[in-house]
Amino acid sequence: MEEKTKQRIVIDNKIRHGKPIIKGTRITVDEVLGALVGGMTYEEIEREYGIRREDILAVLEYTASFVRGEEIRPLRIKHEVLS
Repeated sequence: MEEKTKQRIVIDNKIRHGKPIIKGTRITVDEVLGALVGGMTYEEIEREYGIRREDILAVLEYTASFVRGEEIRPLRIKHEVLS
């Protein structure tokens, strides 16, 4: 994860039950993701939540860090023939 992201996304057990938030706010990473999934533009999110474009990009970088480098391997399933 980039250093800029680490400076913008923080976890504090005293705020929002320890969910990752944008530093200096109570806005959670999942709230911003939900807004994006719901079709809001960056500009709409900035106005609605009072955050900056860099915060939104940090949210995306933070969440991408969880799947980056993830390996997906097919499962081998043995099929038994029942008679």
